[in-house]
Amino acid sequence: MNTKYEEKDKLLIFEITEEIDHHQAEKIRRKMDNEIERYIPKKVVFDFNKVTFMDSAGIGMLIGRYKTVRRLGGVTELINVNQSIKKIFEMCGLLKIIPISTKCA
Repeated sequence: MNTKYEEKDKLLIFEITEEIDHHQAEKIRRKMDNEIERYIPKKVVFDFNKVTFMDSAGIGMLIGRYKTVRRLGGVTELINVNQSIKKIFEMCGLLKIIPISTKCA
């Protein structure tokens, strides 16, 4: 996973570069939590450009980060979501709380 922080806009971008299963979700979660606590961003963007697979552990990981960012007064969004991942998000209702942006952060 690659992380980019833009101090001017207090924007934190997580480019997820691996499949998100149970084992990867825990690793990703720890890194995201550290970066969120470090920067206290106003906006967090999850970039799914390189994600081809995700299971329910990934959904839980995203909802947890959404709650953390929201608690800190920030917002979250998704970008570069392919159709198969988008279908998973639609089925579980994730898109009702975390929107997909059509523009890159």
